[in-house]
Amino acid sequence: MKKVLQQLKQYKRNAFLCIGLTALEVIMEILMPFVTAIIIDQGLEAGNLPVVYRYGALMVVMAFFSLFFGAFAGKNAAVASSGLSANLREAIYSNIQTFSFSNIDKFSVPGLVTRMTTDITNVQNAFMSIIRVAVRAPLNFIFSFAMCLFISPSLSSMFLIAVVFLVIVIGTIMVLTLKIFSQVFRRYDDLNASVQENVSAIRVVKAFVREDYENEKFSKASRILYKLSVKAEGLLAFNNPSMMVATYFCIISVSWFGAKYIVGGSMTTGNLTSLFSYIMTLLMSLMMLSMIIVMISMSLASIRRISEVLNETADLRDPEQPVDTVADGRIDFNHVNFSYKHGSGKNALSNIDLHIRSGETIGVIGGTGSGKSSLVNLICRLYDVNEGSVCVGGIDVRNYDTEVLRNQVSVVLQKNTLFSGTILDNLRWGNPDASEEECIEACKAACADEFIDRMPDGYHTRIERGGSNVSGGQKQRLCIARALLKKPKILILDDSTSAVDTATDASIRAAFAKRIPGTTKLIIAQRISSVQSADRILVLDNGRVNGFDTHEVLLNTNPIYREIYEAQTKGGGDFDQPAPNGKEGVPA
Repeated sequence: MKKVLQQLKQYKRNAFLCIGLTALEVIMEILMPFVTAIIIDQGLEAGNLPVVYRYGALMVVMAFFSLFFGAFAGKNAAVASSGLSANLREAIYSNIQTFSFSNIDKFSVPGLVTRMTTDITNVQNAFMSIIRVAVRAPLNFIFSFAMCLFISPSLSSMFLIAVVFLVIVIGTIMVLTLKIFSQVFRRYDDLNASVQENVSAIRVVKAFVREDYENEKFSKASRILYKLSVKAEGLLAFNNPSMMVATYFCIISVSWFGAKYIVGGSMTTGNLTSLFSYIMTLLMSLMMLSMIIVMISMSLASIRRISEVLNETADLRDPEQPVDTVADGRIDFNHVNFSYKHGSGKNALSNIDLHIRSGETIGVIGGTGSGKSSLVNLICRLYDVNEGSVCVGGIDVRNYDTEVLRNQVSVVLQKNTLFSGTILDNLRWGNPDASEEECIEACKAACADEFIDRMPDGYHTRIERGGSNVSGGQKQRLCIARALLKKPKILILDDSTSAVDTATDASIRAAFAKRIPGTTKLIIAQRISSVQSADRILVLDNGRVNGFDTHEVLLNTNPIYREIYEAQTKGGGDFDQPAPNGKEGVPA
């Protein structure tokens, strides 16, 4: 709760203004029944019209002030609650930007989306109600009860019976509903996950005619959420009946005993009238408190989920005096062990001991799950090693300023992301200050210029969200060009030419050798043709180094490499390359 309220920041003044104005509004409302009693007893029953006029005018003034205080209290409540929600979203988003991959792995994407939408909206609504109603209701309750004691201490005991009854009922409801609402928000995550997965993979869903299956999966998640919501709302439905029981009990008992007191002469008609007003105000304040308690119950579950993200600290932190210069592209793995879940005993990489010279081109090959991507993730410090060290330029990556390191290590992934904007906008993610000529040169090196020149607006062609209006191969080439604009000391291609033909792949590699000879290049690939011209080739198997040498040496000495090579080239060619004898190659 404290962490969430800290996000009020510049809106604290509005929150306190709302509380103060609400208190003044309550005072005006509490005094009005008291003035009404004076009008009845000293004006109407005594036939004194000047008293009626005088106190009637006073009531009009009090009503005006009550309206004024209430309106401005509502405005300040809206500003404070909206400001709180805006600051919370910014704080969560900013904190997510600092997360390492290991932090992000703790939260699902739908879970983060739910926290930034549904949960924050719940907190906003609850806060707006709390700073108004949670101030108004207790003050109304206290002042109304004080006035009841002033008018008739004996009749006020009836209210205490009603209050005890309502506290028991409302407390029980709150405890039960809080548990249910915690489950409800977890189910919101499942529902969002189902929608997100379906929309992002809609082509696959339609290709395999799985619409009915996806509908059923969504319906199941929706039904569970429906049942939990009905259960919670069913418990909350007891609020109104219990409140009406308390209200009628008070009205009947006060009417019965109040009539006797009037006949006996110990109470005036005006006092009984004002007493009824205070009864309704007191019970309505309890009703509002019960609603606030329910809203707090809902928001507490949301606050816990929001706090989880706000309190999450990045696993990867820069040292107090970080190194701010990367000398060269030399890479050293010194007996590295790495696991995605520390202490699980299941290493993604085991005893990796590699030494790569600056400017070398290294091919990385291996089966699915062999640890290729895990290996390169350690170079740009997306994760930290469990044991050993990874050094770039002769310095442990943990000693660098993270931004400095990542600016010198460009990574092009197999699943690349383009953002809405022009081609130039996307290219300048690599270098915001790059000129159009530099962008064109980078695209030539990545063999992206040939399809860009055919586009209607060339480099000013707009890319739709996610790059939906370009092919997979075009997207990969644009992302390679974007990485080249950083002019890095290390370039990592993580299976990033899988969607281009082998002729284009060869052209890209030739351009690399010519344009960035001093850059260390790590090429992860599934095809032998993509790595066989590398200075050395790393063969990974089950997270361990199985071989590390030239193509020729590995072909003669490494069974795994030879098996991959023969599987891809048997029949005369590699993928879409023509075989030496003129026959078409057999795809692997």
